Amino acid sequence: MKIKKELAKSRKQLGSLLDSDDVKTLSFTVADKEVLLVFLDGLTDKQAIGRQIMLPVKMLESVSMESLEGCILEPELKRLTTYDEVTAEVLLGHTVVLAEGVTGAVSAAAKAFESRSVSEPPTATVLQGPREGFVESIQTNIGMMRRRLKTEKLKFEQFNVGKYSDTAVCVCYIEGVVKEGLKEQIVKKIKEIDIDAVLDSSYIARFLAEHNTSLFKQFGTTEKPDILAAKILEGRVGVIVDGTPMVVTAPYILLEDFQSAEDYYVSRYRASLGRMIRLISIMISLLAPSMFVAAQLFHLQIIPLTFLLTIVNSIKGIPLSPSFEMFFTLLIFEVLNEASVRMPKYVGMVVSIVGGLVLGETAVTAGIISAPALMIIALSGICLYTTPELERQFSVIRVIFLIVAGAFGIYALLLAIGAFFIYLCAFENYGTPLLAPYAPMVPKDLKDGFIRMDQGNEVLRPVTFQSPNKVRMRVRKEKKDNGV
Repeated sequence: MKIKKELAKSRKQLGSLLDSDDVKTLSFTVADKEVLLVFLDGLTDKQAIGRQIMLPVKMLESVSMESLEGCILEPELKRLTTYDEVTAEVLLGHTVVLAEGVTGAVSAAAKAFESRSVSEPPTATVLQGPREGFVESIQTNIGMMRRRLKTEKLKFEQFNVGKYSDTAVCVCYIEGVVKEGLKEQIVKKIKEIDIDAVLDSSYIARFLAEHNTSLFKQFGTTEKPDILAAKILEGRVGVIVDGTPMVVTAPYILLEDFQSAEDYYVSRYRASLGRMIRLISIMISLLAPSMFVAAQLFHLQIIPLTFLLTIVNSIKGIPLSPSFEMFFTLLIFEVLNEASVRMPKYVGMVVSIVGGLVLGETAVTAGIISAPALMIIALSGICLYTTPELERQFSVIRVIFLIVAGAFGIYALLLAIGAFFIYLCAFENYGTPLLAPYAPMVPKDLKDGFIRMDQGNEVLRPVTFQSPNKVRMRVRKEKKDNGV
């Protein structure tokens, strides 16, 4: 409904909004006309309202839409024509000015609310490289991206999602670099979202997924502006959500979770070593428990004699079968892990360390589990945390492999591993293979694979992401002086 000239009618139309105790109103008279300020307590700067809105308005000789817009000392002004716009602006933390005899209203962004300062994200600590991370304010996050990529080609498209939360969601990309049609696909999916509230970027990520029943995640996540900048420079798209520091990126490939931000700030030899360690650690984590169980139950002949004697001596008196013993040990590990995460920070550290030592030692001494089983589960857990982004999904795969190995032996386990890799090879999201650049093989992109080549050789953008702008680096060669 259009805003009326009479303030009494405006108060009546805004009754649902003004009925809340945190919505404040302030009225005063200017040139024999009543002026009404409407703002939200806790989201507005009251000093700024008095200094930059109320004081200039009181000095007016006549009240009109033009005089209100001309006197308010706020850079973000917006003319409103309907009561729905008034409600939306107030709920955003803006101050709305209505006046008797004036058709319409003026919104001023005198916002002030507490937010977390920029700091290093706990999920992506580095020894070398930028340490700042995203925060819960979308405007601060957009500003950090602008500071890194000072180009007019960097584009932000903002939407509001959620019937009750009206959460700001921003799609971030580089024009001319992003894959053709990718941004349009993501924007279309976001516009189609119909949900009560968006409280975190994971809400948006669920709707961006192309395969809702997949065990594997279909989007990347990051809390660091330098990582997001690097990804969109490759031709990807970032989705920034107000209220969370976690940014969603698409398309996603499995290799990126084996890469660290620090890999690009250290020598290629150290980066390659780190990536190979993560790859080997994941293989150990997935296969060590199941291989150990399969060898004990079906293939004792493959175990070296000295190691076999150690195992036989250690499992004497153990009441559980090898399969149940491994499951029980894994259950203890997962319970300790969950408790350490959910408990307060410093208490959680004590629970994980003391609980692990006490429970492990007690269980072995009591003859419930064997020392080799405890050692293998501990090794598997530690190796899994070398790639924390993959921990949740690969822990499920580890259990599946353990069930197959315990029931059918090592040959069935090999078939399960083969089926697992076939599934990974066939998986795509937004037209990008999950195992790129290895399946299918893209030789030009192997320069930044598990073995990282010299950064000077990365002249072209990754072929995997199909960017229309192929070149990202040009090497300038000095002209030789022929002595002429």
